[in-house]
Amino acid sequence: MRGFLASSIGVTCAAALALPLTPPALAATARPVPAAEAARPAPHAGTPATTPTDRRAAEPYAAGSTQSLPLEPLTRDRATPSAPATEQGLPRRAVRHFSLVGVVWDDPDAELHGRVQVRTRTAGTGTWSGWQDVETHNADHAADLDTPERASSRVRGATAPLWVGDSDGVELRVRSESDGPAADSAGHTSDARNLPAAPPLPSGLRLELVDPGEDDEAAPGAEEGPRAAGALNAETSALETSAATEASAVNADLAPLGATEIAALSRAETEQEYLALNAGELTEQQRQAKPYVGPRPGIVTRRGWGANEGLRESGFRYTKKVKAAFVHHTASGNNYRCSQVPSVIRSIYRYHVKSMGWRDIGYNFLIDKCGKIYEGRAGGVAKPVLGAHTLGFNSNSMGIAVLGSYGAHKPSKSAVKAVARLTAWKLGLYRVNPKGKTTLKSAGSNLHRKGKKVRLNVISGHRDGFKTECPGRKLYGKLGSARSKAARYQGR
Repeated sequence: MRGFLASSIGVTCAAALALPLTPPALAATARPVPAAEAARPAPHAGTPATTPTDRRAAEPYAAGSTQSLPLEPLTRDRATPSAPATEQGLPRRAVRHFSLVGVVWDDPDAELHGRVQVRTRTAGTGTWSGWQDVETHNADHAADLDTPERASSRVRGATAPLWVGDSDGVELRVRSESDGPAADSAGHTSDARNLPAAPPLPSGLRLELVDPGEDDEAAPGAEEGPRAAGALNAETSALETSAATEASAVNADLAPLGATEIAALSRAETEQEYLALNAGELTEQQRQAKPYVGPRPGIVTRRGWGANEGLRESGFRYTKKVKAAFVHHTASGNNYRCSQVPSVIRSIYRYHVKSMGWRDIGYNFLIDKCGKIYEGRAGGVAKPVLGAHTLGFNSNSMGIAVLGSYGAHKPSKSAVKAVARLTAWKLGLYRVNPKGKTTLKSAGSNLHRKGKKVRLNVISGHRDGFKTECPGRKLYGKLGSARSKAARYQGR
């Protein structure tokens, strides 16, 4: 698909003035502080002051922001008070509005052996939630080793993000625990003397509180309101505009510039699109044969879910082709409404980039429980965009994340169908059978050594490339159905 992968720079430059300064979902007006909010308690005494020079500091309210709070020791060993604390956290406190939480630490290669639990206060009602577990094993969602993205000094270790909805209070506890078999699911033991000592917690633990920003202006045709206080300066705004134009231009063969959604196509229309996109790659025999490609599904673009293109690194990174699709769950919980999904994705995007230090959101596509498909990492939905989703197998693959947690929760039929429709189309563009097998070369994981050639299902679960629970037992059990459906959509 070399012809299709040609640069869209010419289109981008010609259309630079065709897009508004900010994506519709980010054109938020300045929000006055309600009296109730102004009257909330100040943050807990002892919280370190932040300065503009601290890039991890809490950001002013704008179209999305992150509060980054260092954790405090909650317990110490009285016999050795200088030893690292095995429990850290934050006492209950009032904070600015946020909707998603996660915990990060300095070393991306360090693991958090233990339990992370959070309580949040619902904005408006003041009701505190019960303790919720945050998924701690998240290192398997990452860029491959020895890649520039992984080697960046910005990259940090992190838990999975957890969506909690609009909140204005938080309490956190992080407890180091042994991974030994004698520990039960609640983190207690029948005889603590038989357990090895709890490992130290990673250094530099911080709680990340992510506000996705307002999205009530995300409807097509919405007018841009006044800039929020503390808005970007003119130079930065120009760069953001250029990045937004660039992100839209790479889909210009599929949708108009600035489109919030790439429309679904019929089978006949998709076959014509397939021939056009692959014009320089097909042999005469292939051009005459009926292509095995599923009808293109509707896809919400990055502009549609309100991506702030100024957050990510500029430019795009590609792999050679798409030979496989790895299915994930975001492990961010199932307590979201489908109308909230743009906010959920903006939060994950900001967490991946600002908190974890990645160049962009890790997944190539995201799917909600209502079956709607969203563009993930920038670079073009039909192109082989290099993601950061399956450590060891990001090359020549794509990552699809179903929003939610599916270890014990069954995925919706709509979500499974959407996985099938998306893979039938995208894999079809690269002439790949979704029910088949493929061989990928490992870049190194805890399941397959670097350089090993691994035989995998074309549609695989994350756990097939890395020893992990992802995409959850319930979703993993539906992949056989997704493969069969995808093959049927391709006309096989």
